[in-house]
Amino acid sequence: MREPARDGGDTGTGLHYNPDPHAHPGLHVIAIVEAVKGSLALLAASGLELIGPAPIRRWVDALIAHFQLDPEHGAMAWLAHAINPDAVHLAAAVAALYGIVHLIEGWGLWRAKAWASWLGCIAAALYLPFDIYALAMHRHWLEVVVLAINLLVVWVLARDLLKRRR
Repeated sequence: MREPARDGGDTGTGLHYNPDPHAHPGLHVIAIVEAVKGSLALLAASGLELIGPAPIRRWVDALIAHFQLDPEHGAMAWLAHAINPDAVHLAAAVAALYGIVHLIEGWGLWRAKAWASWLGCIAAALYLPFDIYALAMHRHWLEVVVLAINLLVVWVLARDLLKRRR
């Protein structure tokens, strides 16, 4: 068995955790994905606030008319009736919160912070039951890809956390 490096780095044995963020390319990939998700959520929140409920309501009404749906019953009718200033503000606030959390997580993962690995591992693991359910119901290649990606994210982050414990 090789001796650990004097600088505390890993010499290939896996005994010591290398705190250098550049030693964790898997975390960097996940960090970029999280930052993109966070940025898109903030853009969506901004768009909701800038557009407001009236144009959104017109778009939903146009979809109902285009697809000849019942304007009084069904999911689209419910959505059309649910669109109001309070609902749009709430949706924008939820999207902004989601975006901020993912940007913070991405920042933490980029810097190889343990709390970010915990946050990402738990968040990705929470999606797994839904991914498995979707795969069982639809049996489509897309569900397989989503499940595989989430399993990979959980594995990379859990491996990072286990290396830190050693």
